[in-house]
Amino acid sequence: MAVNYNKLFLLLKEKKMSNIDLQKQAGFSGNIITRIKRNEYIRLQSIESICNVLDCKVDDILDFVPDKA
Repeated sequence: MAVNYNKLFLLLKEKKMSNIDLQKQAGFSGNIITRIKRNEYIRLQSIESICNVLDCKVDDILDFVPDKA
């Protein structure tokens, strides 16, 4: 199963927040933003930080996508 962060980027746009703003406020490195852009897994601690900054739930920022058979 893969992960997709399209919802996160829509939410950032809605809140008029840049990737850099999120990175600074959530307190993580640019590497995390890169991993998110590539729809790669990130640590739960990073997801929690994002949700705290954006005042949202996990399902507001990501989806799990079944692997293609």
